[in-house]
Amino acid sequence: MANAKTIQIEVAYATAVRQLILPLRVDEGCTMEEAVKSSGICEAFPEIDMGNLSLGIFGKVEKTPESRVLKAGDRIEIYRPLVADPKEARKRRAEKLKAGKES
Repeated sequence: MANAKTIQIEVAYATAVRQLILPLRVDEGCTMEEAVKSSGICEAFPEIDMGNLSLGIFGKVEKTPESRVLKAGDRIEIYRPLVADPKEARKRRAEKLKAGKES
């Protein structure tokens, strides 16, 4: 039986206080979702919800991680849910700045 060809990738996740980038060898044809599951990163960060992941490669969100096949050198990034809506946060900052100038 021939050996399956493997490729080198990385799986990355970060919180406000901790970051982890795991180098990983996976079989050619491995998907993003399969790689995250086999990386063990969920054991290091139990708050990661495998049923509701937002994944990307080098800052570009992937809409179908369950079928996106990896290439050698890809870094899968696991994105945390937003705590605040960016538009609302900008609006609040602008209002605060405007209120400060009117004083």
